[in-house]
Amino acid sequence: MDNLEKVMLLADPNSKAWDFTSKIKDHIEKTKETEIQLEGVSFGHFRNGELNVEVPENLRRREIYFVQDSTQNPQEWWVELLLLKDLLFNSSATSVTYVLPNMLFSRKDRKDQPHVPISARALARSISPDLARIITMDLHAAQIQGFYPANVPLDNLPGAPQAVQYIKEHPFNGLEDTVVLSPDAGGARRAESFARRLGSHYPIALIDKRRVDAGKVEEMRLVGDVDGRNVLIVDDLIDSGTTLLKAAEELRAHGARELYCYGTHGIFTKGTAELKAAFDRVITSNTHYQERDGIEVVDVSPVFAEAIYRAQKGLSISKLFE
Repeated sequence: MDNLEKVMLLADPNSKAWDFTSKIKDHIEKTKETEIQLEGVSFGHFRNGELNVEVPENLRRREIYFVQDSTQNPQEWWVELLLLKDLLFNSSATSVTYVLPNMLFSRKDRKDQPHVPISARALARSISPDLARIITMDLHAAQIQGFYPANVPLDNLPGAPQAVQYIKEHPFNGLEDTVVLSPDAGGARRAESFARRLGSHYPIALIDKRRVDAGKVEEMRLVGDVDGRNVLIVDDLIDSGTTLLKAAEELRAHGARELYCYGTHGIFTKGTAELKAAFDRVITSNTHYQERDGIEVVDVSPVFAEAIYRAQKGLSISKLFE
């Protein structure tokens, strides 16, 4: 049996991950000229609210790739991963890989004040035992990979290649005169990688910010020259958009012309109206499976399809980073 014939893609048909997983299946079948099975998993609730999970198909000796939906309640997202893994191994699955396009609980990756959990580490400790691997994209902090044991590889796929390809196919006005900016010092390498993929002549800048609380920015300081230039802000996550809105004010004050932003995971907890008013274009990917009027969405399912295919064939996943 070909090792792709052993593979089963699994997702909840009632979730927004189903369409994303279907695109993964279609990409593999179209580009690799091989069929791959996609089946549904059912998540329900008992009357007291406890989760229940069921997979109707025979899973014996199958190599499972489960694609999770990050738009649901984060606590249910976590518990579903725990219960599903128990179900899959009890059903004699050979291996289980979790595909988490947007890995939740990644924003607390260190102890930044007394008496708080390191949520990213707690998640890793709970879900990683017995998994074959985890595939995700643009972790909030790359060092989160260190929370996972060596026998459970965590593939942190880059969103930049697909995003840059999209921007080149749908260019900004004056794209050649654009500065790529990171909204914080921690994202400088992400901005540098993005700029390099756009072309060697694209300069980068960054904003040094101080937070008083999560989602609240007290002070910003621009590092770099944006006067008379267009600016593309690149980030891993757009949550409330508060940081981006304050960054837009700072950039306008320093003479920036058109403003664009790209965030891999577009959550938009405060909607998109203010962002669309402040930026000439707002772009995200479909890792968070949301469609918003006026927000451009880059399809990154082909990157996950390639990662799954390469993992199954024993090929280098790092080639996707080049």
